[in-house]
Amino acid sequence: MSGRKLVIVESPAKARTISSYLGPEFTVEASVGHIRDLPQPSELPAELKKGPYKKFAIDVESGFEPYYVVSPDKKKKVAELRKALKDADELYLATDEDREGEAIAWHLLEELKPKVPVKRMVFHEITREAIERALENTREVDTRLVDAQETRRILDRLYGYEISPVLWRKVRQGLSAGRVQSVATRLVVDRERERMAFIAAEYWDLAGEFAAEGQAFTAKLSAVDGVKVASGRDFSDAGKLKNTKVVALDQPAAESLAAGLDGADFAVRSVETKPYTRRPAAPFTTSTLQQEASRKLRLSANSTMRTAQALYENGYITYMRTDSPALSGQAISAARRQATELYGADAIPEKPRFYGSRSKGAQEAHEAIRPAGDFFRTPGQVAKELSGDQLKLYDLIWKRTVASQMADAKGSTATLRLGAEAADGRAAEFSTSGTVITFRGFLAAYEEGRDAGRYDAKSDGEARLPQVKEGDAVDAQGIEAEGHVTNPPPRYTEASLVKSLEDLGIGRPSTYAATISVITSRGYVERRGQALVPTWLAFAVTRLLEENYGSLVDYDFTAQMEADLDAIAGGEAQRVEWLTGFYFGRDDHEGLKRLVEDTGDIDARAINTIDLGGGIALRVGRYGPYVETTGEDGELKRASVPVDIAPDELTVEKAAELIEKQADGDRALGTDPETGHEILAKVGRFGPYVTEVLPEQDPAPKKKPKPRTASLFKNMSPETVDLETALRLLSLPRVVGTVTEGEGEDAKEVQITAQNGRYGPYLRKGTDSRSLTSEDQIFEITLDEALEIYAQPKRGRGGAAARPPLAEFGNDPETGKPVVVKDGRFGPYVTDGTTNASLRKGDEVATLTEARAFELLADRRAAAPAKKKAPAKKAPAKRAPAKNAPAKKTTAKKAPAKKSSKE
Repeated sequence: MSGRKLVIVESPAKARTISSYLGPEFTVEASVGHIRDLPQPSELPAELKKGPYKKFAIDVESGFEPYYVVSPDKKKKVAELRKALKDADELYLATDEDREGEAIAWHLLEELKPKVPVKRMVFHEITREAIERALENTREVDTRLVDAQETRRILDRLYGYEISPVLWRKVRQGLSAGRVQSVATRLVVDRERERMAFIAAEYWDLAGEFAAEGQAFTAKLSAVDGVKVASGRDFSDAGKLKNTKVVALDQPAAESLAAGLDGADFAVRSVETKPYTRRPAAPFTTSTLQQEASRKLRLSANSTMRTAQALYENGYITYMRTDSPALSGQAISAARRQATELYGADAIPEKPRFYGSRSKGAQEAHEAIRPAGDFFRTPGQVAKELSGDQLKLYDLIWKRTVASQMADAKGSTATLRLGAEAADGRAAEFSTSGTVITFRGFLAAYEEGRDAGRYDAKSDGEARLPQVKEGDAVDAQGIEAEGHVTNPPPRYTEASLVKSLEDLGIGRPSTYAATISVITSRGYVERRGQALVPTWLAFAVTRLLEENYGSLVDYDFTAQMEADLDAIAGGEAQRVEWLTGFYFGRDDHEGLKRLVEDTGDIDARAINTIDLGGGIALRVGRYGPYVETTGEDGELKRASVPVDIAPDELTVEKAAELIEKQADGDRALGTDPETGHEILAKVGRFGPYVTEVLPEQDPAPKKKPKPRTASLFKNMSPETVDLETALRLLSLPRVVGTVTEGEGEDAKEVQITAQNGRYGPYLRKGTDSRSLTSEDQIFEITLDEALEIYAQPKRGRGGAAARPPLAEFGNDPETGKPVVVKDGRFGPYVTDGTTNASLRKGDEVATLTEARAFELLADRRAAAPAKKKAPAKKAPAKRAPAKNAPAKKTTAKKAPAKKSSKE
């Protein structure tokens, strides 16, 4: 068809939205992310496995040329795109406007090899106006941005593939190291080290209840005889006073002073009033959105980015990966107009507000994250289209954007100082402050949240004080001595870790969600509510890196790497020259290759050992951490460390207690009359449990049988559990009863069992599980009670009723399982319980047929990743240099081959 235009974006959702804005001459297809990547070295073609690509799928000796392959699960997609391109007269590459999106566009060019005109189409929001503007202002693929992304990808491959094997040999198999993840882990470990070294200090002060002019208020003791009274911030982490110009009160001194002030005459010593002004926060960047969504919505960084992606792709917000807080002229006008309509003409300042980025390497030409369009829709206007986290996040973004263009909040802050003489002659001074907001300004729309700190921060909320002047008498209605203990540095939350990484200049805000997911999934960090707690495994890994590869986890060095990558993106540095210096070494850096050559000197036992003191050491073992010490008889005593004990909670006393409980071995409960096996009560890493002792077999079997084990219920103790209870636990799961499901020839007997699991007690009937309310129900629930539970609508983890299927069909002809349509996070999909397939463009739930549902599942199975198979031989992909970019230097050993032409 003449004049046909093919537009390629990353995601199906984005494709659907953009397609609705374009005319019939446009076909919009999705690449579904990257189509090519570096393969695992084991997946290289046989002829390349012994060549220069064998170690990394990168030829480090010839300009760090990467070897790319089409991902196995993308071959069908590439074939579809090639077919669509055959019918097109123009190709528009409309991937995201960042380095990753630019790289996807370049890979599409390299793989599809179009023979028609190609235009790079960029936009930061998916609205009709933005898409129309983008069509009129296309450009070429920016190979400098591609260079920067490729350098980052190669750098991460070199770092991970060189350092991770060292961790496997010296700490534990399956671990990983990474340029950002290892530094993020170190940050969390360093904070826990501070908490472990922290010594609490006790200090006292006085709190008084006062009244004047008929108004009650509170004030704190601030000085005695003209010397400031110490507060928490005056103590070091070692529990010592940092400030010699303050006085620390102990309990006797505080109580004596309180008693001496009983009945004393208080008067106002001074009243200071200052104007109060507070400016609104800048519009959201990727980092600040993650931080605020964590504080206010309790969303993880991963959930925030996933939700924001859906909002962007469906045209509700602008692009969600940006370091820039700047707003376009249209957005500023929209925000000011909406603030005026909702809060009045005096709610906006005379001139618009402009925000600049603090980051030197802010993402290329992006706006802040804001509601899409030249006219913003309020949360109320989109409430019928959005729900759950999407509506909450849109509401947060809308409020922050509108508030950013509103007037300052204004008021006054008064500081009141009171004084009296105690019975023993000491002069005591109390003080209090209050802020009165006289004009709320932007606070009418939005107020920024804060991370918890070590010391209580003053509130900006309104607090009125009586209208008094110097010399006025004040009635003291009660004065009490109060004791306090200093707090250790707070653990990182996702919000505060993201802030620290950004402040240090480490990594990209767009990658922080993935980084936090990696360090938690690898077992380096665990969550306790909002807090991030490092595991002992993280201590061992961090110590190995600090002691042997210090520069790689040095905060300044890592930040400089980020700056260097930004310089490559700007054409100010050369990719090959920089990678050569990083890998082979330069004047200020030994080089990664040299760093990892001598790993034999690393003492694995020392790396995995932490001295707790008192002759007790913690060791990171293959099956988890344990503490050990040598008894008076010279015998080595060990005890597993339960997972619920954080590193800063494992004191010498606690470790000794664990050893004492487990030192005498396991508690024998008796013999199982059915098997003759001895039954023991033990305490392990995951808490107390019972197990059986299997007899030795001669000769030993190739596959050693595993003994039965069962965790104790929460109301049981290893010191008091008896043999009868242990045998009941070991008999789980308990068969509650049997029911008949299906009719006629399809009828079958299905057992309902009761058992304990990771998330508590539950029932299981085939693949259908239901939670129980208590562990005791496992042994007590009857078949009738179980059936009554199954008769109720299934509820999710949060307690909400599970939504019924949108449509139901018969059994899939291939698997024999019933097929239904469900509503998922990314839209409706069909499933047989094993395979899920999203509905495609043109598929509607209301008109979907059974045959079409079966076809979608069959296509999805066919597109599933194939078993590992060497890809066909393919020449390494190479790239032409950017126009007007500095020429790239070659390595000394071998000049890179000629670049493939694509200009």
